[in-house]
Amino acid sequence: MGTVDQQCEGCTGSSGSHASADHHHHQHAEDFTLTTPLYYVNAAPHMGSAYPTIAADVLARFQRLQGKRVRFITGTDEHGEKIAVAAEKRGLSPQAHCDDIVTSYKSLWKQLDISYDRFVRTTESSHEALVTAVLARVWAAGDIYMADYEGFYCVDCEEYKDEKEMDEQHNCPTHRRPCTHRKESNYFFKLSRYQKELEALLVGNESFVQPSSRRNEQRGARRTPTADTVRRAARVTLARLGVAQHPHFTDTLGYLSALIPPGETPTVDSLTANGWPASVHIIGKDILRFHAVYWPGMLLSAGLPVPKLVFGHGFLTKDGLKMGKSMGNTLDPFELVNTYGPDAVRFFFMREIVFGQDGDFSEVRFRDTVNSVLANNVGNMLNRTLNLLAKNCDSTITISTVDLPADLSLRVLALDRVAAASTAYTAMSFHEALEAITQLSSAGNTYLEATAPWLSLKKGTDEEKAAAVAVLVTILELVRVVAVMLLPVTPSLSGKIYSQLGFTEAQFQALTWQDTAWGGISAGHVTAQPEPVFKRLESEEEKAAAAAGLAPVKPAKQQQAPKAPKAPKAPKAPRKVKAEGVAVEAVPVEAAAVEAPAVEAVTV
Repeated sequence: MGTVDQQCEGCTGSSGSHASADHHHHQHAEDFTLTTPLYYVNAAPHMGSAYPTIAADVLARFQRLQGKRVRFITGTDEHGEKIAVAAEKRGLSPQAHCDDIVTSYKSLWKQLDISYDRFVRTTESSHEALVTAVLARVWAAGDIYMADYEGFYCVDCEEYKDEKEMDEQHNCPTHRRPCTHRKESNYFFKLSRYQKELEALLVGNESFVQPSSRRNEQRGARRTPTADTVRRAARVTLARLGVAQHPHFTDTLGYLSALIPPGETPTVDSLTANGWPASVHIIGKDILRFHAVYWPGMLLSAGLPVPKLVFGHGFLTKDGLKMGKSMGNTLDPFELVNTYGPDAVRFFFMREIVFGQDGDFSEVRFRDTVNSVLANNVGNMLNRTLNLLAKNCDSTITISTVDLPADLSLRVLALDRVAAASTAYTAMSFHEALEAITQLSSAGNTYLEATAPWLSLKKGTDEEKAAAVAVLVTILELVRVVAVMLLPVTPSLSGKIYSQLGFTEAQFQALTWQDTAWGGISAGHVTAQPEPVFKRLESEEEKAAAAAGLAPVKPAKQQQAPKAPKAPKAPKAPRKVKAEGVAVEAVPVEAAAVEAPAVEAVTV
């Protein structure tokens, strides 16, 4: 038996995690409980399980930056026929098999910088104690009854399938494998008693199921005859706890048992004091009906509140099919993160796939996207600017960034894009948050090229050199703001940027979202010796060519990343600015068209 893996409620030790003292004072902080799926341990983790966990981690990190008391729960579901079958194939006991696979999950989460607060296993004694208490309530309410059922059962889905769902060979539509015919006497849950409450959730509460496309699907599902839905997916089996159990229901109670502090006796009454209900419950779209319809009914039967929001994420596809262990077409996340690092993996899947929709992986597009933004747009801009500052100012900031003009185009744009990113992160529209960040960093690069401070620093007058230094300081402050904005997605990179800017680890760990405000670098501040913060990703062919001293392999044509909806326009500031005889035309900046940012010479 394992124990609840508790990471010091709010501490993982990973870069950009919530380890600062400020984040340990939660007495008056708003609770935010977040759950991932509890992953089946029939095989090692794949990218389909890493993807929603990365998304949950991004949301958890953002909410911590907002000052919330976050309880980020993940873990493993260790009950089911397919787990027993997998263990037998490996020649292991079910418990030994589960222990081995759990080690793989925890290892991968560490490599991906997943900052979970609790890792729960459904074989833990504390979990079983809570299951017994909750199901005793459901039993006492008279909501469990015995009946016979006959039909076709999918072991991988752990549910019966309707005839209309299967093909002529009775294959499961998800796993493309034959379902087995079964006839058995079993226990059932009286979902019909909670029909009105569930309809109020699905119809009257616009925010209960997200995204909206998933909500519409579940609204249609509620019209299914109650008896059919009960037989089909609310199947209850007798188990060793001596109480009637539904395998999904008892395992989903892991979200609740994970909230009980270690050493405290698990009781139903203590759950609300420890963070239940969940603020966001993330689950795969293929089992959304159970989590948005059946499970809430069972929670209501036990007198427990339902999650505030259930989010159905999409699938990662390969060759047009769902990516998953049961399908045998997985993308190895261990290999991906070992080859490219956690920041690249996290950034690509949050930038290129709209959370809630299906998405496909291409390694060429992966490298192109990450190189374009993280290596070129952010990393190269920072390194160039720091080298210029080191060469011309002994790495010392000469102007407080808070004193730069309030109508400076990049400062105005930063304010607008920070607000857009905050809204997008809150709505779990991670691609839009990263689009806002990319727009800001792109504007910084365009500004740097347009002002060309290296020319004035080399041959300009004293006044022109002073204006050029002000440009460098402006760019460094912009990169600092970008680092804070990126922190939920690329914690390791953000930490490296802050280190290069001359900040300590303690200062980085103490960051909040308020630190996106302009003015974080003061006069006299000294930056670090310039070093690259993000190495360009290369294909195996490019690496081999470089090792052989050959000309670089021409990269494949970059595929266009999906465009985020157009952002609102930032305030325009057309004007001419004069910096002691140097006049530069200022071009209006639009947040959705950052290719032409305003350019001003800054007078100091």
